[in-house]
Parts: sequence; C-alpha cells; structure tokens
Amino acid sequence: MGDRWQVEVDRGVCIGSGLCAAAAPEGFRLDTARQSHPAAPETDADEGVLAAAEGCPVEAITLTVAGSGEAVFPPEE
Repeated sequence: MGDRWQVEVDRGVCIGSGLCAAAAPEGFRLDTARQSHPAAPETDADEGVLAAAEGCPVEAITLTVAGSGEAVFPPEE
C-alpha cells in the first residue's frame, strides 16, 4: 500500500496563478476568488500533486505524509 498525503494550501500566500490546478486538476480547485484548495484534504501519493506543489510560484502548497506528518514538500532541510 502506498503513502497517503495530507495536502494544504496556505491561502494567505496563494496568488491564484492556477498552475496547481493545471498540473493536477484532480488534486486542486480554484474558487471564485482564484484561490487554490485541495480537492480533498488527503490523497494517495501522486506525482501530479507533487509536481503541482513543486511548480507553485510562491510555495503555497504543503504536502506531508498522512498520519506521521513527515514532510514531502517542501522537503525538510
């Protein structure tokens, strides 16, 4: 069984570029104010969701391993 990820978007940081929704439309939605939201608070580990987090121009997306809280993105230094 693969990892499950907790997906969070910091709406105070999100600039509404829409890159996350374009990279992983199954993982992110934009609201009427063009703020990003995870489609679900938890998801199976997914390369598209990771690519969306990595591609966010303001690093508003945080991914952690569900249950343990271990950082997936951004990686711990």
